[in-house]
Amino acid sequence: MTGKLDGKVAIITGASSGIGLASARALAREGARLVLTARRKERLDALIEEVRGLGSDAIAVIGDARDEATALKTVEEAKARFGRIDILINNTGVGNYKTLVDTSLDDYVEMMDVNVRSTFLFTRHAVPVMIEQGEGTILMISSMAGVYGFAGEAVYCATKFAQVGFAQGLDKELRPHGIKVGTINPGGVKTEFAIGKGRTEAGVEQSDMLEPEDVAEAVLFACAQPKGSRIIQVQMRTMAEALA
Repeated sequence: MTGKLDGKVAIITGASSGIGLASARALAREGARLVLTARRKERLDALIEEVRGLGSDAIAVIGDARDEATALKTVEEAKARFGRIDILINNTGVGNYKTLVDTSLDDYVEMMDVNVRSTFLFTRHAVPVMIEQGEGTILMISSMAGVYGFAGEAVYCATKFAQVGFAQGLDKELRPHGIKVGTINPGGVKTEFAIGKGRTEAGVEQSDMLEPEDVAEAVLFACAQPKGSRIIQVQMRTMAEALA
């Protein structure tokens, strides 16, 4: 039995937890070979073993997604090991839920660097490979905070709107090269990315937020589209959301 992504090679940033981890599992089950990057080596090593147990293959690049050297090394390792890059999932992200007057310059810089700079760097260095191939798929894991503004999240919203605008521009720029670009925009997800920065472990666990696996299924759907179609944006909210 063949998978939907047999023969495809996917880079996933922020792959050690949350949406990145769930997406790695979902893509591996469909035959994708993975290039996983994050800062936590132990977690990536465990994930590689899991991926190989699913019958696929994976390698890890340890590093900070904000550093250009990490993006360059990840792209080079993908080419050296697998010979191509079919999918890039820009998943690395951080949240910090504060009012504007409580947001420091350091808070601002961290969110811009993690959410926007990393997206630019990995996309910038993966795109030439995809152009040479004549095909590819790039997904930004944005947020509903990239569609609507929310009080207490102004800077976070700014970073997520930036990802959406970046993707929309690239959709037009790269489509002539056979490259699809889109965004996945979930509402709150049960992940650790904002623990201690407006969220607590108990609060996340007890919430009705989306599960990372819910988002991973949307990622898989966007990655497995037929050649003649593309996913521009997926907006996701929990079924528990209030009706009014």
